[in-house]
Amino acid sequence: MRLLMLGGTEFVGRALVEAALARGWDVTVFHRGRHAPPEGAAVRHGDRLAEGGLAALEDGEWDAVVDTWSTAPTAVRDTARLLAGRVGSYAYISSGSVYAYPPGQRISETAPLVAGSPDATDADDYAQAKRGGELAAVEAFGDRALLVRAGLVLGPYENIGRLPWWLNRIARGGPVLAPGPRELPLQYIDVRDLAEWTLDAVRDGRSGPYNLVSEPGHATMGELLESCARVTGSTAELRWTAPEDVLAAGIEPWTELPVWLPPGELHDVMHGGDVAKAVAAGLRCRPVGETVADTWAWLRGIGGTAPQRPDRPAPGLPADKEAAVLG
Repeated sequence: MRLLMLGGTEFVGRALVEAALARGWDVTVFHRGRHAPPEGAAVRHGDRLAEGGLAALEDGEWDAVVDTWSTAPTAVRDTARLLAGRVGSYAYISSGSVYAYPPGQRISETAPLVAGSPDATDADDYAQAKRGGELAAVEAFGDRALLVRAGLVLGPYENIGRLPWWLNRIARGGPVLAPGPRELPLQYIDVRDLAEWTLDAVRDGRSGPYNLVSEPGHATMGELLESCARVTGSTAELRWTAPEDVLAAGIEPWTELPVWLPPGELHDVMHGGDVAKAVAAGLRCRPVGETVADTWAWLRGIGGTAPQRPDRPAPGLPADKEAAVLG
């Protein structure tokens, strides 16, 4: 397989490139040159938002392209139009955020969607930008477009900061605010499982939308945080705290306590999606302990500080807020 990866140097894109190279695929990475791609990939440089930024893609043929773009949909539109006659299929890594909220039903691929436009030039609304990217891919590739609607993504190379924050906080030891309930079910996907499924889908000629995240309850909040304690060798004391007490302290779910949402409608939407279609198409998810252990090994290997996307605020709970709750 000849794969063109748009991006391919950080987190999801990097996992896709590494997985494709491990399969022996011929991989070309198109990126801005800010980070080195995995060894073994051919490289073309360009800035998709700059005038003439796609010049390096004006020649060449590939069996498939994978695109992780998250901002102005016009970048997807212009790239897809340029490649439509020279690439077999277009896999766009989208997001479960494209579903309208509140959903009124368990979210499957047929649930209502947010508005979006392939001609939008801004990305102030992440959900609309991702939906615009989907529409751009479908506009150019039709039934050769695969829409991978990823949920919460964790694993090595994470540049959002969620699991790295938990690992570093628990590694420091002492009492740790653990937001309850311990049995709270989680739904997420390891970035490498996302990569493998996407490449299989491209190879098999799949198209249309797929929710790509583990089955609900693949892990619990307790299993996630206890795995962090185990792999770091920490003596941290996880103090499980009732959701109402966490919220009463003014702590923001998801951002100040990454991954966690209190029981309720938003939790059920984020951690209860229908993934039957992807499972039927071969989705397999590794145990949470493996994701946590491998992320910790990667984090230690780069000195303990994870890269941080400049367009995302760093997550995590300030020490004074944590101490105020723990007493």
